[in-house]
Amino acid sequence: MKNKIVLFGFLFGLLFVIGCQEQEARRPIKKSTGSFIKESIQRNKKLIALEEKKIDSIIKKNPDKEFIASKKGYWYSYEIKNETDTLKPKFGDIVKFDYEIYDLNDNIIYTALELRPQKYYVDKQEIIIGLRDAIKLMHKNEKIMFLFPSHLAFGYIGDKNRIGPNVPIKCIVTVNEIIHEKDITNKTN
Repeated sequence: MKNKIVLFGFLFGLLFVIGCQEQEARRPIKKSTGSFIKESIQRNKKLIALEEKKIDSIIKKNPDKEFIASKKGYWYSYEIKNETDTLKPKFGDIVKFDYEIYDLNDNIIYTALELRPQKYYVDKQEIIIGLRDAIKLMHKNEKIMFLFPSHLAFGYIGDKNRIGPNVPIKCIVTVNEIIHEKDITNKTN
């Protein structure tokens, strides 16, 4: 019994000594330098600058058109302007529109017939980022040409069909009808 007490005391002391020793923290196998992110930022800045240069050359080749730079980073020019209507689409409204998509060399990518008339619930439906904002600038019966850099169009993925990755586009959009949200709710009640 005395041996058991001595053995138990010895084991307890040994565990106490081992448990109280300071253990060194494991070091990471690899250190992340963030270089991938820095390289990606630089690559995107160069891409945007290149696309903006192409868009700028299109603007210069069309001195008869007035191009407006949006706060969101795209450019537009009115082909048909409606100065009598004052209402523009806002959140929840329905916009019926037609559009065509071109590359920056004026090659048609999608015709209005292929894209068929669109019915867009403003900010409640997914469409390309540039078009989402551009629609809100328009009045009924207006036709506007938009020049979108790739990050406001189909981005680094493309549309997985005819538009490749990082392709800036030109869209010609015609708004046919704007149904305001209050009118939608009145029709359903």
